[in-house]
Amino acid sequence: MGKGARYGKQGEPRKFDPTFKGPIYNRGCTDIICCILFILALLGYFAVGILAWSQGDPRKVIYPTDSKGQFCGQAGTPLENKPLLFYFNILKCASPLVLLEFQCPTTQICVERCPDKFMTLLKALQRQDDKDYYKHFCKEGVDMNTPAPEILKNGLCPSILTPSKNFTRRCLPALETLKGGIVVVDNKTTFMDDKGDNINATDLLEASKKSNVVVEARAVAMRIFEDYTQSWHWILLGLVIAMLVSLIFILLLRCLAGIMIWVMIIMVIIVIGYGTFDCYMHYASLKGQAGSDVTIKDLGIQTDFSVYLQIRQTWLAFMIILCIVEVVIILLLIFLRKRILIAIALIKEASKAIGHVMSSLFYPLLTFALLSLVIAYWAITAVFLSTSNEAIYKVFNTTECSYSRDTCKPETFNSSNITTECPDAECLFAFYGGETLYHKYLILFQFYNLFLFFWCVNFVTALGQVTLAGAFASYYWAFKKPEDIPAFPVFNSLGRALRYHTGSLAFGSLILAIVQVIRVILEYLDQKLKGAQNKCAKFLLSCLKCCFWCLEKFIKFLNRNAYIMMAIYGKNFCTSATDAFFLLMRNIVRVVVLDKVTDFLLFLGKLLIVGIVGICSFFFFTGKFKAVEDIAPSLNYYWVPILTVVFGAYLIAHGFFSVYAMCVDTLFLCFLEDLERNDGTVDRPYFMPERLLSILKKSNEGVKTVD
Repeated sequence: MGKGARYGKQGEPRKFDPTFKGPIYNRGCTDIICCILFILALLGYFAVGILAWSQGDPRKVIYPTDSKGQFCGQAGTPLENKPLLFYFNILKCASPLVLLEFQCPTTQICVERCPDKFMTLLKALQRQDDKDYYKHFCKEGVDMNTPAPEILKNGLCPSILTPSKNFTRRCLPALETLKGGIVVVDNKTTFMDDKGDNINATDLLEASKKSNVVVEARAVAMRIFEDYTQSWHWILLGLVIAMLVSLIFILLLRCLAGIMIWVMIIMVIIVIGYGTFDCYMHYASLKGQAGSDVTIKDLGIQTDFSVYLQIRQTWLAFMIILCIVEVVIILLLIFLRKRILIAIALIKEASKAIGHVMSSLFYPLLTFALLSLVIAYWAITAVFLSTSNEAIYKVFNTTECSYSRDTCKPETFNSSNITTECPDAECLFAFYGGETLYHKYLILFQFYNLFLFFWCVNFVTALGQVTLAGAFASYYWAFKKPEDIPAFPVFNSLGRALRYHTGSLAFGSLILAIVQVIRVILEYLDQKLKGAQNKCAKFLLSCLKCCFWCLEKFIKFLNRNAYIMMAIYGKNFCTSATDAFFLLMRNIVRVVVLDKVTDFLLFLGKLLIVGIVGICSFFFFTGKFKAVEDIAPSLNYYWVPILTVVFGAYLIAHGFFSVYAMCVDTLFLCFLEDLERNDGTVDRPYFMPERLLSILKKSNEGVKTVD
């Protein structure tokens, strides 16, 4: 097969152009239609946000709601001093209705404090002190001199009070379990309800569990929130340390690239090895301890995650995972040892480029600020949308009634014919919903909010990539460095991107956002089909998830290289993506050998920083550092700040190393272009440095290069 036929499938290689001096300044606007579409989508996004903020009420998430739909403990309301929710008959929470509507079919009122003693209404009406105490747990305006049967008939007071505890702003029975599994409340195993029937304390336990079907997750969230309030300043300190470590590492990498890479490789192996050793020590120390041989499967899902650290299987799993990671890294290093030398040369050149374009190290701060703004807008809009439903009231009753569970209005309920047909019926708050046009399309607004979130995040990321690519391309194509490097390369590149290529960036981001939304829908369907028995549907869904995951990775790779070509030549997205794809295909071996090995080494750098910061935070928050044991905060879950610091450290390290990664990718594509444009003669000299040519085994004899 001839050379022309081979290039026909992979595009024509670049030809020598004596006027080409790097990123083209005389360029025009690209993908204008997509730019207009993106602006209109943003205007629609702002309209959805304004609509959500006008309709939503985040208090529905913060405060518990009584039977009238009022918020307990809300400042500036009559219930400001009544922050707790009290159930008249907690036993009704055992109804299956709780699982359908997440609301107990019993009267609920806001109270100042939970009852702390056992008392019946009949007993309370016999003494004035007990009347005054009992009145705190009745509806407003109740006359405690009224006979008990009439009070109970009108549903003004509960028939009994049981000692209760505040659990996520709800008064739930203070149950105790004696030896033998006997459940008691205030040392009583049975008591009488308003109908005169005996009730076991065990029934209360079951009702409490049902009433707590949603509250349990909220309790974990509250504990996590409490941990954040106790440790937020230490978390910030850990993130600052991660930033300093990343910055120091980048500066050292600029000066001592070769040495730092090998130090980084050795340190990663040592850190992972230490983690494996520490897991083994925990595994060995639990041998013979009571309960340590319980399996994770037998333990099930526990809200107290520290329980998992008390069993040997957890540490065994950690140890196996770290061993596998260690072996994989060592094997990769052995097989890629020659390629690593080539990758180090590319990283050295990237270090030199960053040294001449130092402002590039601070660009991730702008990306971080823009991403924070996008995430904050999406989160706030999502909360307001999810809380923009109206209070729905339904008929609750204890006897047979044809209107049971029908929608009702509290203001007209007493004058309706429902009370005549069903004397014991009440119109109580059930849940938040709505039947207006806005509420019918609420799910579409949430979907639009999610879609624009992905689109904007991808756009901000793309803007950062094309900006850095333009700056580093200006460095590479400068024949005399640093004399020919233009002033303010990052600022100029950012200006070109926003002025000429907003539409192209929006186009590439849109394609990626569509794929990401499809992946979210597939994940949602996967959750819905978990209980299904259709094996074929599950298999098909798994295949689709795998395919779209691969498609997303490929689009990210293609977009990244398309933005580099766009930054250099100023063409539209499709043309830039095509040129980048064919350029890489014509040099597929170099892509695998150089680019991917370099990415692997930079990933090890991020792993090292995360490992160092993570180990230090682990020793601090668990109190293993004797010097700081007294100042370490007392936490419910010590893994909360540790994981936060680790995740934050990875994002910070990724921000700094993304500059290096973008620099390497840009220099790599420029290097491939250089090989096709030039041949190393005096008339067509290479722009690449001599040391990069030498390590790539290119002959230097008679070749004029740029030092």
